[in-house]
Amino acid sequence: MAPKFGTSGLRGLVVDLTPALVADHLRAFVRACDIGTGLYVGRDLRASSPTLAAVVVAAARGEGLAVVDCGALPTPALALAAMGAGAAAVMVTGSHIPADRNGLKFYTPGGEISKADEAGILAGLGAVSAGLSGPLQVSAQAGEAYVARYIRAYAGALVGLRVGVWQQSGVARDMLVEVLEGCGAKVVALGRSEEFIPVDTEAVLPDWRAMFAGWAAEHRLDVVVSTDGDADRPMVADGAGAVVAGDVLGALTAQALGAVRVVTTVSANTCVDLMGRFEVARTQIGSPFVIAGMAGGGSVVGYEPNGGFLLGFDAQGPAGPLAALMTRDCMVPILAPLAAARAAGVSLMALVAGLPARFTASLRLQGVETAAALAFLAAVRADPAALMAAAGLGEVDHVNMTDGWRAQSGGDIVHLRPSGNAPEFRIYAEARSAARADQIAAQARRFVQSVLGGD
Repeated sequence: MAPKFGTSGLRGLVVDLTPALVADHLRAFVRACDIGTGLYVGRDLRASSPTLAAVVVAAARGEGLAVVDCGALPTPALALAAMGAGAAAVMVTGSHIPADRNGLKFYTPGGEISKADEAGILAGLGAVSAGLSGPLQVSAQAGEAYVARYIRAYAGALVGLRVGVWQQSGVARDMLVEVLEGCGAKVVALGRSEEFIPVDTEAVLPDWRAMFAGWAAEHRLDVVVSTDGDADRPMVADGAGAVVAGDVLGALTAQALGAVRVVTTVSANTCVDLMGRFEVARTQIGSPFVIAGMAGGGSVVGYEPNGGFLLGFDAQGPAGPLAALMTRDCMVPILAPLAAARAAGVSLMALVAGLPARFTASLRLQGVETAAALAFLAAVRADPAALMAAAGLGEVDHVNMTDGWRAQSGGDIVHLRPSGNAPEFRIYAEARSAARADQIAAQARRFVQSVLGGD
């Protein structure tokens, strides 16, 4: 599949992300968007990322920009540093997708690019290099500032907690250990890999859950935590290997930070609506839509089912201030729920159990092209009976087509949509029990696969 520019920036197969194509998108970004004081560049730990980052740096300098090369660091750490300096940023990452793919995420000095910015970049492709030579600085300070941000806010809040960190190949693997230890936790580092592992926090494999439970028993852990490849999405599991969904972490984090308004996607767990604590707004899936919904100020936060959390106001942690950060972040939705549980003297899962009983499941089919997915959804909209029967659901009570096709039948929900940034098809379910949500998702996936194929 040819590289595609969309909600998550530019993504494609590494073999197709040629220097000419990457440089073309960089130049279009520079000329279409506010760049501020210069450009900060970061990357994840994929084998292809250093080469692509070097192309980005060279192209930016060719436009006369002052470039700060921050090396390997989390996407939110790069965004934090760039926004603090009034600069733009480009992160070289494919996030959670396989190692044979990669991409670029673009940030203006105000945060993630908008849909309008996206249109401007696409319209500006094909520009010739200015042939200049901007200055280059190499700095590790962005990562250090990111770590300090969380230790300052949560120092001592995790004392007495034993935390396993699945390091895998995530770019935050060492920083996550440093932050947790700085907040008082006893940390056990586990599963470090030099081969890239594509970790999707919305599709946690059964083998991973079993691995978490085994580690927890062996090391007497309270929780196991990790992130996706570029660390803008969290993953948290309890001592039995049960994973806390990202949108549940989001609801707990919003509560812990004292948010008044919550903006989340149409696919997110409805427990946040039933909590009775927030003004809740729903958007299409994708951080640009969540960010747009957060406009207007106030004590607002945003999150997605993948767990990426946006803090829209200056909040207060147990030990100190936590400034707003308008980009998806993995760290606060790990720390805030754990700190809240410690303060209440209960386990994380006891905190989760106190929420309204709504449970979600998420599965995917890989290798499904967008055109086939859209044709399938059109057929389902016209006649949903076969899909509903296959998923074990009754007649449709309500349909929401904000993003894909989302149908409610009694207390059950099934939601189908193609991925916006990969050849994948997503299947979501929600019900009053975890077993029921898992059943709906699995049965719906089998039906979709019988029509579309995929793995």
